[in-house]
Amino acid sequence: MPSEKTGPEPPESQYDARVIDADTGTSLTVDELANRLANIDIVVVGEYHGHHASHLLQARLQQALFRQNPRQVLTMEQFNVDHQDTLDRFLSGELGETELIEDAEAWNIYRASYRPLVEFARRNQLPVIAANAPAAVVRCVGRKGPDYLEKLPPETRKLLPETAFLDTPAYKEKFVEAIGGSHGIKDGELSERMRNTYHAQLLRDNTMAQAILDARADHPEHQVLHTTGTFHSEERLGTVAVLEQRAPEVSIAVITPVFWPDGEDDAPFETNRSKGDYLYFIQPLPEEFRDPEREREAMRARFTNRTPTDCE
Repeated sequence: MPSEKTGPEPPESQYDARVIDADTGTSLTVDELANRLANIDIVVVGEYHGHHASHLLQARLQQALFRQNPRQVLTMEQFNVDHQDTLDRFLSGELGETELIEDAEAWNIYRASYRPLVEFARRNQLPVIAANAPAAVVRCVGRKGPDYLEKLPPETRKLLPETAFLDTPAYKEKFVEAIGGSHGIKDGELSERMRNTYHAQLLRDNTMAQAILDARADHPEHQVLHTTGTFHSEERLGTVAVLEQRAPEVSIAVITPVFWPDGEDDAPFETNRSKGDYLYFIQPLPEEFRDPEREREAMRARFTNRTPTDCE
């Protein structure tokens, strides 16, 4: 029987996640959460990249869902679709972990954050799907705009969804606010630079949605567990909104992290309940910035990514 307790206790450490049902505020264990998700087609777990509690929750939920239904597919934002072959070679034992990290350009937090997920899948012979758009293509769309896709060679273009830029008005508003507020809007429209950056973001979301739907087609009757940054999923925007537009018949559950606020006795349940079907409260990370302008500049840099790339 689910716990009758309402409202979570404060998380005790950076590893601790307190899960609640967003409809009722009822606290849940990971096993209770998995029971509620047993018949869901796609389980999307948002994360704050590098937060220990996010990654520990993902690993525990992966295991709990597997105990209920071993027909499971793991899809990951953290690998790009052009590295699927490398990921498959690692899963089959042809490559070692350092070779995977180097050849698949894995994130620098792979060992600390994503190794448990991939290793669990590998040991249980579960498919792992690289879901994100190729990094170089994302960068070039951010610089040149959506028409850049027309310049891609056929073997690269076929890795991306035919319709690559589906979105929703609410997502655009959220995006603009996140990377600079009104500084990116002129007369109610996005500047060209901001518009291109937004299309790069949409390319990520649409590619992930395509990868998830392809995984369902390739592995019928399997439950998909998708790991992603929370910006791509909270409030059912981003990747989730694309999935709902493209496959409205598919059931999707969104699990969203919320930082437990300092100096408050109760979690801000009411103000955050729209962010997901289930919330998990975690301790906030140390402040990255005290200077608001430096924070805005860092956010803009993260979205525009200035890594040298030949887009011609």
